[in-house]
Amino acid sequence: MPPRPKKTRIKNPSKSGRPPKSIRAFANRKPDKESLLSMHRDMLLIRRFEEKAGQLYGMGKIGGFCHLYIGQEAVVVGLQSVNEDRDSVVTSYRDHGHMLACGMEPVGVMAELTGREVGYSKGKGGSMHMFSREKNFYGGHGIVGAQVPIGAGLGFAHKYKNDGGVAMTYLGDGAANQGQVYETFNMAALWKLPVIFIIENNQYAMGTSTPRSTAGTDLYERGAAYGINGKQVDGMDVLAVREAGVEALDYARSGKGPYILEMKTYRYRGHSMSDPAKYRTREEVDSIRKQHDPIDHLRDLLLREGIDETVLKQQDAEVKKIVSDATEIALDSPEPSSNELFTDVLIEVAE
Repeated sequence: MPPRPKKTRIKNPSKSGRPPKSIRAFANRKPDKESLLSMHRDMLLIRRFEEKAGQLYGMGKIGGFCHLYIGQEAVVVGLQSVNEDRDSVVTSYRDHGHMLACGMEPVGVMAELTGREVGYSKGKGGSMHMFSREKNFYGGHGIVGAQVPIGAGLGFAHKYKNDGGVAMTYLGDGAANQGQVYETFNMAALWKLPVIFIIENNQYAMGTSTPRSTAGTDLYERGAAYGINGKQVDGMDVLAVREAGVEALDYARSGKGPYILEMKTYRYRGHSMSDPAKYRTREEVDSIRKQHDPIDHLRDLLLREGIDETVLKQQDAEVKKIVSDATEIALDSPEPSSNELFTDVLIEVAE
């Protein structure tokens, strides 16, 4: 069981039928039943999508690396439920959930995973390298911690343009020990960049537990030397994440500079699909699933709020169909032509 947080300081509709973010996020900073149902559905979409991706990887339909987000859904859904369309997002290689939470189409994500030309990177990027300028999603990145300086660059762009946007920069607990992260903290604090550094602490840096890999496990305090405020949050509780997100976004948007959110979360699968995860017990994983699953937690709340269970079952059925349809379309789509080997590589400028 992951330790509980010590402190709590704190544009269009998609083809899948999700309402515009302006309706999902801004109508109620304090979530009503409609907002709760929307978050429940978004978490279900990520869960079912990742389960299908795991199946396809086992069937040999997805090549290369594949890092699943199962168990961590509350983090990105809670934060994306309160951000704005002008905000930008960048993350690491465990990125499918972030893409879906940003409103990227399941078809395009699945097509990219399976190497099809209709994918977000034309079938050439795969799991770790997707991008959508339209959704202000600036990629998953395959190098540990490399996205953090990029996040500062996005924050600089927001400040330079004076557009009121915030760069939401996701990283893992393992990346929190990378040197470039602290260079970025220093620069972001020095220039008061509107960046939120979201540390998704899923307890294991690849196969090594946080206490064994990290001196000083309160990762939200890592910015203290630079004067960066931080908060540790229960990342398995989407409402706690959402509340912390409101506070952090308001802070960064007000011109006070960067903010760190450490999300104490947990991944149910291995580091990647090739990881048997023998470094932890089945009892540990089962205990988290039974006691702290983020989707079950929100489902129980909705039932207490008077939502009929058939509504939640219907949501799950709709989400499963979206994922199934996306998979079918992706697998029926052609692979990129050999000519694509030479595109997006070099631009020749006439003198």
